[in-house]
Amino acid sequence: MYSYEDRIRAVTLYIKLGKRTGATIRQLGYPTKNSLKSWHEEYEQRLDLSSGYVRSKPKYSQIQKEQAVKHYAEHGRCIASTIKALGYPCRDLLRAWIHELDPDSRQRFVGRAVSAPRPPQLKKLAVLELCTREGSAQVVAQKLGVSRPTLYNWKNQLLGREAPASMKHTNQSLRAQERDELEREVEALRREVRQLRLEQDLLNKANELLKKGLGVDLQLLSNREKTLLIDALKEHYGLPELLAQLGIARSSYFYHRARAVVGDKYLQVRQSITEIFESNHRCYGYRRLQASLTRQQVNISEKVVQRLMKQERLVVPMHKKRRYASYLGEISPAPENIINRDFQAAAPNKKWLTDITEFQIPAGKVYLSPIIDCFDGMVVSWTIGTSPDAELVNAMLDAAIETVTDTADRPVVHSDRGGHYRWPGWLSRMSDANLIRSMSRKACSPDNAACEGFFGRLKNELFYPRDWKGTTIEQFIEVVDSYIRWYNEKRIKISLGSLSPIESLVQREADQDLPWLS
Repeated sequence: MYSYEDRIRAVTLYIKLGKRTGATIRQLGYPTKNSLKSWHEEYEQRLDLSSGYVRSKPKYSQIQKEQAVKHYAEHGRCIASTIKALGYPCRDLLRAWIHELDPDSRQRFVGRAVSAPRPPQLKKLAVLELCTREGSAQVVAQKLGVSRPTLYNWKNQLLGREAPASMKHTNQSLRAQERDELEREVEALRREVRQLRLEQDLLNKANELLKKGLGVDLQLLSNREKTLLIDALKEHYGLPELLAQLGIARSSYFYHRARAVVGDKYLQVRQSITEIFESNHRCYGYRRLQASLTRQQVNISEKVVQRLMKQERLVVPMHKKRRYASYLGEISPAPENIINRDFQAAAPNKKWLTDITEFQIPAGKVYLSPIIDCFDGMVVSWTIGTSPDAELVNAMLDAAIETVTDTADRPVVHSDRGGHYRWPGWLSRMSDANLIRSMSRKACSPDNAACEGFFGRLKNELFYPRDWKGTTIEQFIEVVDSYIRWYNEKRIKISLGSLSPIESLVQREADQDLPWLS
């Protein structure tokens, strides 16, 4: 059924992936688990596979496959009709042929949205225009985009069937009392429509000026925000009407209006805070923002920074759960947990942490493997790829080893119990470089909390806040690489004296050179 090349390719990939049958079959699309294991047993015994394995003749020819897929594409993409017309094959086999020969075709369900119900204010406005019209009811219906019977149904719901639908001939057809009653009802409708318009305009202005949602409770706004809304709408509505609707006293309105005229003494600070927040992946909280302002010779308290951030709606993204796990079981003896949750180091290159994290974007999956130095949190080396294989972690370790120039430095490399850190390539590299292995306990992520913390910051600051639709794998890899370089070179850490890891390193080297300068 499978050629020699197919079988040897499957066995080679099976060994490369750490004898993971599921991963091998997903990547190749063949064979079954039992076949893969039997091929591997034969390969281990003979160090090769028999060449006399002949593929059996397929049941359907290539021409029949192409005809079936062509009929499916030209006759409404219906699997049932294709099988009925051609008499072959089964549904699963036809789906496989379609996926092989026409992978871009996908069946999609197309639904039609149900028309939204008309808002009550539109109905009242329509009835008002119907009763006070000069022309025909059909003209009013066309203007509002509804049918004439719908217009009369709304009139019956709001005014009752006894109320007339027009006031044109009331002198002839209605008594004076009925006419007065109708006019009162119409006037009540006018007031109600104006009230609804006022409420809608206030909500729209709150969304436009204050960036509030359309469902916001206007009574919960601050007096300063209510003052802004009143100033924006006072040309269209009376001041008493706006004050009553928002529930603000006249004196409070004029007080906040006078304060607005004086000006905002924190205007320049607001602009600086916004620029710092936007230029640093929207991830700085009030402590780092205050430290950045101090570096610009702007001294304000943390509480003021918090208040300005709240007013400018500068919100740091929240944490989300991680998904990827590389644990393959106890495939080899695990070393001792030397770190034992002590992530403090007295000097660089004493304690290194590593792990793998997954990013899932519409274009596919991307994996990041870094090494973090416990001394200052610097990312010593990192690799980014589309497969969490041995090459990803081995290349990262090689790059980290090259950064160690002092032969006396032999860092402890701490990881979880993932299979990547138990494969022969990793073990040989650790041994050749005289590095010390350390592993977390089974299913205990806090044992590698410092590395997990780096992943959390990266995803909260870069990955989760953005929409990655339309981003290719290559573009995403460049964005992650750029973020890590920014993390090392510019992102300040309060624990480092409001310096980045690179700035802290430069400062330490400068301090060491000072005695020589004197």
